[in-house]
Amino acid sequence: MSVPQAGGGPITSKDDLIASLSSGAKPKSEWRIGTEHEKFGYDLKSLAPLPYEGKPGIRAMLEGLQRFGWEPINEGQYIIGLKQNGAAISLEPGGQLELSGAPLKSIHETCSESNEHLDQVSQVAKEIGAGFIGLGYHPTVRLEDVPVMPKGRYGIMKNYMPRVGGLGLEMMFRTCTIQVNLDFASEADMVKKFRVGLALQPIATAMFAASPFREGRPNGFLSYRSHVWTDVDNARSGMLPFVFEDGMSFERYVDYALDVPMYFIYRDGKYLNTAGQSFRDFLARKLPGLEHVEPTMSDWADHLTTIFPEVRLKKFLEMRGADGGLWRRICALPALWTGIYYDTTALDAAWDMVKDWTAEERSALREAVPKLGLKTPFRNTSVLPLAKRMLEISRAGLRARAQTDSVGGTEEGFIEPLFQIVNNNKTRAEELLERYHGPWNRDVTKLFAEYSY
Repeated sequence: MSVPQAGGGPITSKDDLIASLSSGAKPKSEWRIGTEHEKFGYDLKSLAPLPYEGKPGIRAMLEGLQRFGWEPINEGQYIIGLKQNGAAISLEPGGQLELSGAPLKSIHETCSESNEHLDQVSQVAKEIGAGFIGLGYHPTVRLEDVPVMPKGRYGIMKNYMPRVGGLGLEMMFRTCTIQVNLDFASEADMVKKFRVGLALQPIATAMFAASPFREGRPNGFLSYRSHVWTDVDNARSGMLPFVFEDGMSFERYVDYALDVPMYFIYRDGKYLNTAGQSFRDFLARKLPGLEHVEPTMSDWADHLTTIFPEVRLKKFLEMRGADGGLWRRICALPALWTGIYYDTTALDAAWDMVKDWTAEERSALREAVPKLGLKTPFRNTSVLPLAKRMLEISRAGLRARAQTDSVGGTEEGFIEPLFQIVNNNKTRAEELLERYHGPWNRDVTKLFAEYSY
């Protein structure tokens, strides 16, 4: 969620940062599920991305959604997001809308929240002549044609990104993802979940691959979004090999984050450019021109939102490997990871599955999956049987949770779309490519009519 964070008062020492992360530990009875998903908005007539102003436009969307009880989040004269009951709608760099869902108890609840949100978005979009679609990468628009949203942090990021990677602007302006935020009970539980999540993230990427087009043509990848992340900024992204080393802890992650280059700090309604400088130096009052500025826990919370590994630690763990996708896939992502993380037997089984994978093997999976998907080689097999095993573990975990809805339905059904993918050995990306080369007659624009929300 890219809005200023409320993290607290002055930082007195590194111990405050460690304590902040460790304060996320909570008993199992208090574990919750937070689902985030982004989608591309477009003009129904031209299929062009929505500008901020005008109709159809992003401001009109945000204003229209307020009739459902959403309160505006402003930056100067601009509405840049909405909030309601622990959830938020934020505005991404190229006009992508993101729902950052409230922490909820079950997949039933988080899926109901997503359904209600998409229904509200669809109502307002229809009224203003807009549409929304879920894919990992924008299939048609050129980078230079993407409208830039009026948020101060994005101007700083836009200028800095090309200095540290070749595809940073692609990430900002032309990608969408689905994420889930999940809790841990202790430092040891966090470490185990972190390791399982990082190791299995490429498998999830393969199952959710849905970004095979770029500027109207096949791009040579199944998850181009995932490929983009390999060349954004290696100082703040990737598979974090140190997580698997002895001594991994909250303090070890804090030490990593302290040395990740900053983007900005937020003061008096404005973003101040600190791009490329370390939070460690900021804490020591060594940033030129900012020696007098007192670092706060809100600065730290903001900084943590600008670190982009495949699994991210805050006061919870964020699973970050999936392309944006269709309505049912939004619910499948939190179900997949909840089944693995929130049942002890399932988590143990997942760890047994990955514990002997080497750093080189994990890295090779991460590099190859964006192009090869379920067909990615691994040892003497491929990702496909790994995906099947991952789903079986998740299903068993969801079954053990025994969370039912008002009519007795279980959470297991939410991962059925993923079983369909692995049983057919065909990702959404491959389905789209088949339609592109078949009934669409190589016209990518046909997907807007067939796959929009």
